[in-house]
Amino acid sequence: MQHVALGTLDVGRIGLGCMGMSFAYAGAGSDDAESVRTIHRALDLGVTLIDTAEVYGPYTNEELVGRAIRRRRDEVVLATKFGFISHAGGGPGTLDSSPANIRTAVEGSLRRLDTDHIDLYYQHRVDPQTPIEETVGALAELVAEGKVRRIGLSEAWVGTIRRAHAVHPITALQSEFSLWTRDPQDEVLPVLRELGIGFVPYSPLGRGFLTGAIRSVDDIGDGDSRKDNPRFVGEHFEHNRRIVDEVEAIATDVGATPAQVALAWLLAQGEHIAPIPGTRRVTRVEENIAADGVSLSPEQVERLDSLPAPLGDHHNEAQMRMLER
Repeated sequence: MQHVALGTLDVGRIGLGCMGMSFAYAGAGSDDAESVRTIHRALDLGVTLIDTAEVYGPYTNEELVGRAIRRRRDEVVLATKFGFISHAGGGPGTLDSSPANIRTAVEGSLRRLDTDHIDLYYQHRVDPQTPIEETVGALAELVAEGKVRRIGLSEAWVGTIRRAHAVHPITALQSEFSLWTRDPQDEVLPVLRELGIGFVPYSPLGRGFLTGAIRSVDDIGDGDSRKDNPRFVGEHFEHNRRIVDEVEAIATDVGATPAQVALAWLLAQGEHIAPIPGTRRVTRVEENIAADGVSLSPEQVERLDSLPAPLGDHHNEAQMRMLER
């Protein structure tokens, strides 16, 4: 696999998001053995960046990842996140990036991941109650102590990114970015290039929609977080299916799958981008990683650039309020 630089961090340019192995999607947590096989297969194929978070589960996804990489730790650039759980009593879903909460969070993540350091430690969402300077200052102390190697942000916007980077170098920003979620494209990506910060798109396949595998709302199982995602309901779903039809047409021309085309488009957006498509299946991770070898012509990239915007927000209303825009 080709590699890219996220700041000073070298990674394979396609990573693996592990959230869905334990959390958010129908079937999550139902086959940990297959999830472990998927992580191992990803490493075999050249993936280095493995992504999790304490809130996934909560906690169970970090434990799963820790078990999977125990004998292969030196092959992994291990990324996890804090700040979506308040350990002072607010619990999961409560934003808390106070220095005291970070201290509690990092110790728990290190224990669950069975490691003595985290390679890339992200603030999961910007905490409006804690100045970013205080948060990054606390993270810089963890870097000095060797518990954290590098610092990241997630779903932060331009002003916060600049303020954070002024306190301590930020290695990467993780935000949703794909053919149908392009919020960071015009304002955030130029700032990342200016400051030398890498970009890690999550949900690069539109929560599975861009794979073409979801033909109907009935394909989404009970207990799946997509049930209340505005893009997956009613007339929004039917409109958005037509966008996927265009991706499928280009995939036919290229001799690739729609997922591979969607990832190839992302990889064409810059030199310092490493998407983290998520899956818990070996066959899907093999398909996603093969996108490393898919090339799109300038005309095909232009066709994808001109796709219409999808209908509906990319998160539910409560989650949208937690995004800096």
